[in-house]
Amino acid sequence: MPEAIRIRTQTQGDIAEIRFLMNHPMETGQRKDERGQAVPAHFIQTFTLTHNGKVLVEGQLNTSIARNPLFALRARGIRSGDRIGVAWRDSRGEQRQDETTVP
Repeated sequence: MPEAIRIRTQTQGDIAEIRFLMNHPMETGQRKDERGQAVPAHFIQTFTLTHNGKVLVEGQLNTSIARNPLFALRARGIRSGDRIGVAWRDSRGEQRQDETTVP
């Protein structure tokens, strides 16, 4: 199973900053290994950010995103005790979903 998604939230007044790091190799399919063989493409294709189970952001990624992509955004109306979730699915059908509670 892939490593856990790291989700951090920080609130200031009515604004919350949400940061999440999705641990993933994000191989483009263009790199070669030490034997000169192409390393197969393996990257996150879609991700979803939720707030208390409702979708805030849906995104699509491609091979040009760096290993272990990190995203940060700001949102209004997020309070202490709310749940923030992140889920992704990659080009091999693997998926990961994690959730945290806003402190």
